[in-house]
Amino acid sequence: MTTIKGPAIFLAQFMGDEPPFDNLKSACKWAANLGYVGVQIPSWDVRCIDLKKAAESKEYADELRETVESCGMKITELSTHLQGQLVAVHPAYDTMFDGFAPKSVKGNPKARTRWAIEQLKLAARASKNLGLKAHATFSGALMWHTVYPWPQRPAGLVEDAFKELARRWLPILNAFDKAGVDVCYEIHPGEDLHDGVTFERFWEATGCHTRCNMLYDPSHFVLQQLDYKQYIDFYHSFIKMFHVKDAEFNPTGKSGVYGGYQSWVDRPGRFRSPGDGQVDFKTIFSKLSQYGYDGWAVLEWECCIKHPEQGAAEGAPFIKKHIIRVTEKAFDDFASAGKNPKLNQSILGI
Repeated sequence: MTTIKGPAIFLAQFMGDEPPFDNLKSACKWAANLGYVGVQIPSWDVRCIDLKKAAESKEYADELRETVESCGMKITELSTHLQGQLVAVHPAYDTMFDGFAPKSVKGNPKARTRWAIEQLKLAARASKNLGLKAHATFSGALMWHTVYPWPQRPAGLVEDAFKELARRWLPILNAFDKAGVDVCYEIHPGEDLHDGVTFERFWEATGCHTRCNMLYDPSHFVLQQLDYKQYIDFYHSFIKMFHVKDAEFNPTGKSGVYGGYQSWVDRPGRFRSPGDGQVDFKTIFSKLSQYGYDGWAVLEWECCIKHPEQGAAEGAPFIKKHIIRVTEKAFDDFASAGKNPKLNQSILGI
């Protein structure tokens, strides 16, 4: 068993143009004052990091790490959620996802995909330069538009989709393998990797690549009505990252899992700040500790009701309270008779 590291915070939802969120150092000082000891960095946000420079310059990477550590923090992981999304985009989503891309590749899906793949390869090298062991991303999606099978999916469509998705990701996975870093896909609706079965299909399509792993976020499973606790029993060996995010699901006679195209605040399934939703974090922290998860517990704040700064302030003590200092001895060791083979034989009657 292993004691989980934390509390840490993902900066993506907090960075902005106003202090203290307008640069990495001031954001880290703000987070440290709240009680966080780790920070997950969005690699697309130039206020936090120059990804290309971090990949190409060990000196710059060291300076970045020292900047964070000067605030009493550690870098937990880099994230390429936005770039990873662009590795695989169905044409139906081209216009909306172009917003994640630089002007130079907007309106050019093939160039956009090449750019995204190169971004992930940069993230592999940057992670290595920063001394990191895991990386957060999205898989992208080629067939999310077929998630509800009407009209009926043609035979072989699913297999072909995962084969193509794996083809695009294999060079990236190999780059991360060379860097000694695990790729952790956030299992998330809207991605082709959105539950356990789809992760398994993708993993098998990659040839069971050893760098193909998971970012576990229970909130997405609440909204899918998936057993997020048993999920850990099935996939704990793949879970290398953990987002602490709460959610609730309150279906009505008018709306359920699909949400009726309503805003987040009106949907039956919605994200909440930790402790405000329905996620059983006591069991989650217990299971992850039991299975030897040695990564970070990272707050990802997303709530349609609470202010982000209140959510962040409450998040650090919430995570700290749930982290279990694992025991190094059994609770009944005081009653041990010690190791005695002859005694054991006598008890067994042999």
